[in-house]
Amino acid sequence: MSKDNVKFRTSIGGQALMEGILMRGVDRQAIVVRKPDGELESKVEPLNPLSKRFPILGWPFIRGTVNFIETMVNGVKAISYSAEFLPEEEQEEPSKVDLWLEKHLSGEKAEKAVVGVSVFLGLVLAVGLFFMLPTVLAGLFTGIVKNGILRNLIEGVIRILIFLAYIILASKMKEIKRVWMYHGAEHKTIFCYEKGLELTVDNVRPQPRLHPRCGTSFLFIVMIVSILVTSVVSWSTVWIRLVLRLALLPVIVGISYELIKYAGRHDNILTAILSAPGKALQLVTTAEPDDSMMEVAIEAMKLVIPEEEGSDKW
Repeated sequence: MSKDNVKFRTSIGGQALMEGILMRGVDRQAIVVRKPDGELESKVEPLNPLSKRFPILGWPFIRGTVNFIETMVNGVKAISYSAEFLPEEEQEEPSKVDLWLEKHLSGEKAEKAVVGVSVFLGLVLAVGLFFMLPTVLAGLFTGIVKNGILRNLIEGVIRILIFLAYIILASKMKEIKRVWMYHGAEHKTIFCYEKGLELTVDNVRPQPRLHPRCGTSFLFIVMIVSILVTSVVSWSTVWIRLVLRLALLPVIVGISYELIKYAGRHDNILTAILSAPGKALQLVTTAEPDDSMMEVAIEAMKLVIPEEEGSDKW
């Protein structure tokens, strides 16, 4: 038992939504949203991950990239679902692409197309902003810094600064502040469940809001691993370096995923070091939730707790 008195570590994870929470269990996921009238709307869906259909995709260092993409797809679907319950004045007008897809495709096909486009654009934005842009900016130092390892280190520092700036700027938005509060509710509820306590608001409220297996921690580990991996590959031409960065992305994500899994299963000096930056960042990406948000998280958790006790062990 860890210093936080955790009974066991669960593989159940979640994601904060627009006035709601997605909880992902072993064989199903649940979305619970607080509607404008105060009532809760729930949606439970079975999970059929690619790793079950194609076991090779569940192998270490391969599963990280697969799980990351599947999480993105499920996350985009959940965000779209939660947005449907926002007051009309807060809902965004459909884009021209959305309208074109709805006009030319059936409802289900249009939904899949919108999700596909959203995931693709999200990946392009993330790769472009956090990997390609730092590489280009670091290339400006080529004539000044001759040492390839030092240039890679400069690139890594630029990458981390851009990432931190993105998170901090996003936190200034009113809507995102509420998402951070739901994020805190999700973490507190998972801690409560892991300690074997009854899932009530009174038991959830005193729990920590910083969790070592959070996606925020994973993203920060990706930043650190990218510095280490790319430091062994040096090339003076910016365009070749861009191609190498893209080629190394699956390697970086794969290693980062294994590290976050290890950190979540063990308590030692190494895991404390691995978890520290992500937990520090969670001071920004989580906030103390109110009771109504904790009620949403509790309901979502209850819907995905497996019938067989312990089958969700991390």
